[in-house]
Amino acid sequence: MAFRIGVEPSYLSKVERVEQPPPSEKKIILLAQDLNLDTDELLALAHKVPSDVQKVICKSPKINHLIRLIDSMPNPEKFLETEIKRYQKILDL
Repeated sequence: MAFRIGVEPSYLSKVERVEQPPPSEKKIILLAQDLNLDTDELLALAHKVPSDVQKVICKSPKINHLIRLIDSMPNPEKFLETEIKRYQKILDL
């Protein structure tokens, strides 16, 4: 797997043992695809914010306020799942 994502096996082993910092965003995306995992979840576990999300936040900094409001809710995951489904229906995605 390490070779498929373009890193040395020893580096990946050190990352697993938390002896090295996580790989770059691109490598984490490749790793998620290789493992058939959710890219955003794996990036979050690596404490990384996807570059496309960073661009949105920089373009509209007030989104930070919305993120903090959602985070302060009793069950933010459930709220987000419901809202995402609702907006997907509205946008026909």
